[in-house]
Amino acid sequence: MEQFHFILALVKNDITLPASNRIKNPISPDEKLAVTLRYLATGESFRSLSFAFRISHSYISIIVKDTLSTLKKHLMPIFLPDLSTIDLNKKASEFWTKWNFPNCVLAIDGKHVRIRCPEKTGSLFFNYKDYFSIVMLAMVDANYKFIAIDVGSFGREGDSGIFLKSTMGQQILDGSFGFPEKKQLPGSDKVLPHVIVGDEAFRLHPNIMKPYTRQSARHDKSKAVFNYRLSRARRVTENAFGLLSQVFRVFYQPINNDPVTCDDLIVVACCLHNLLRDSYLEENGQAFFDERDSSTTLQTNNLIPITRGGGFTNAEGFLVRDSFKDFFCNEGSVSWQEDK
Repeated sequence: MEQFHFILALVKNDITLPASNRIKNPISPDEKLAVTLRYLATGESFRSLSFAFRISHSYISIIVKDTLSTLKKHLMPIFLPDLSTIDLNKKASEFWTKWNFPNCVLAIDGKHVRIRCPEKTGSLFFNYKDYFSIVMLAMVDANYKFIAIDVGSFGREGDSGIFLKSTMGQQILDGSFGFPEKKQLPGSDKVLPHVIVGDEAFRLHPNIMKPYTRQSARHDKSKAVFNYRLSRARRVTENAFGLLSQVFRVFYQPINNDPVTCDDLIVVACCLHNLLRDSYLEENGQAFFDERDSSTTLQTNNLIPITRGGGFTNAEGFLVRDSFKDFFCNEGSVSWQEDK
């Protein structure tokens, strides 16, 4: 209830309509917000919601569109602030403490969010899995919180192109992202840059680590160990997407809205997810999901990964990755990695 009133206080003035001769008793902002949150939480059709709230389904579509736009405007500065305000050294410390990956500040991943085909868009949103989608690219910290997101790319676009044209991708590749200074690895004399971990969909870079190919890891135990340690850190993105879809079940079926409203919906859902994560961490004293308990699964028909293959690589990236591999097999080894 406190969280509901907190959100309502942010948007109340913008979604309140004054009484008039034509509409003497307009729908209250409380009910508008409740309808919108109900839609996000259940994914019900507007016609189904009209029976529950006794509001015309055509007007519910207007309410949801306007409320999502207002929520995005007020929630983004609070729950998805500019990266320059984020303490990346603290994020790196959390990744080392919780997921045993040093000098890692964030994990990155992308998903196709399933939508109904927008009018007059042809095959722009038609993806490689033969349905229509909008691409969401997200950076997640060690506590499953979304730190930066890029929403709105067409489903037909390739993974490398999506990352390159995104703001976060451009900042990483041109050196303006704001990574902390190079740091010595724990218990080692190696000094390496801070990195973001991702899967095969991203290009290798001194600040972006991706796994070795399956073929090379199959014949080299040290590479297999590196892949396991990287995947263990990278799985926070999968868990974050899983938690997002478990709470906001609108992601469990094609979203039937225009592309702009779909973009607003995804951004608002990520902001509300961060609100819930903050509350969870406060109540549980920075507890985090144990590896054995984080069995959240995605609806594979609605949130699917972006395609594999990250395009061109950077020569220095190979050296950084090999240094991490050597660290994981020597000073940074843990007892349970050999069993994986």
